[in-house]
Amino acid sequence: METKIILLVILLAIGAIQGIVYGGILWRTQTIHRTANRFLATILFFFSYRLIAEILHFFGLGRYDTWYYFLLEYNWIYGALIYFFVLSYVNPTFKLRLKHWIHFLPVMIEVIWSFFIKSQNFYWDGTRESLSWLGYWGYVVWMHYPTMHIISGGLIIYYAFISLKILKSAPEIPGFKLIPENTQWIRRVVIALIIFSVTFTLTVMIEFLFFDSAFSFFGYPIFIIMAVITYWLGLEGFARRNTIAFKKVDVLSEKDRLQLQDIADKISEVMTERKLFKNQDLSVAGLSEAIGVKSYLVTRALTTVFGKKFNDYINELRFIELKSLIENPKNDKYTLLSLAFEAGFNSKASFNRTVKKITGKSPKHLKSDT
Repeated sequence: METKIILLVILLAIGAIQGIVYGGILWRTQTIHRTANRFLATILFFFSYRLIAEILHFFGLGRYDTWYYFLLEYNWIYGALIYFFVLSYVNPTFKLRLKHWIHFLPVMIEVIWSFFIKSQNFYWDGTRESLSWLGYWGYVVWMHYPTMHIISGGLIIYYAFISLKILKSAPEIPGFKLIPENTQWIRRVVIALIIFSVTFTLTVMIEFLFFDSAFSFFGYPIFIIMAVITYWLGLEGFARRNTIAFKKVDVLSEKDRLQLQDIADKISEVMTERKLFKNQDLSVAGLSEAIGVKSYLVTRALTTVFGKKFNDYINELRFIELKSLIENPKNDKYTLLSLAFEAGFNSKASFNRTVKKITGKSPKHLKSDT
């Protein structure tokens, strides 16, 4: 066996073994993402199987109709698996229901059609007339055209883009709040799969159209990339197998919601009428005393109703007040920092930080922008 073939076999074997090992670990991992981990493990198992089948082929043990090529009838399953992996990862309550099986329809069609094509071997006697029109042309399109590969790549690309949309606007789940930074690794993986699938599909089409072959000349580099992706996907999944993409949040009863809304209205009232935010020493305790409500309820109302922490809420009000002061011509003689203190900011650092956070610019731009 040539040295380059040996190296290729080693590379494919490393990817396959890692896929199986990491897939097994992910399958057994018990976390809130158990379902998602199992979808990821299934992807790794299929990738590993495909690599193993290719390795066997190098040793002269592989033909399309041998028993270990059986799972190659499932090329069209990868897209749906990627989709369900992402969907179940951003939805901890996800369960595979009857309505979801529509996404596996392509692979069902692939299996039925593939076995129909294989069944033509029972009728083939070396002449075209021995097969039906559908059997003959089906065999030609399936076996001599890169139909299977192109549809497989297209499905992965389609479902990968849907998965990116899901990651961008994940559904709200009662009792859970998504932590976006904990899903960035999935976004990287999905983008990598899109790039691989586009490269794979274009390569197959170019080879067929211009080299008059069906996935042979460019096959080695593609399988090397597939091995690398299998290794990387397994490593990413393994490293984050215990990472939780959600934090639990309280689910409010109607009574609690109305109570917190009432507190939020009181906070808004004292801020509008008494401008408590201009008090540089204002604290949660001071605000609680002003409206006659316990401190923990004030904090909860701020985070639940306004979606903000105390300091962020107060500093935003101070920023709005500062803008109002700047727009008043009578204040042109005052420095920006003095107006900031007038608005309630208690330090230059706090003022600078708030302006940068809200506007994305330094405070010096405030007067020029008005």
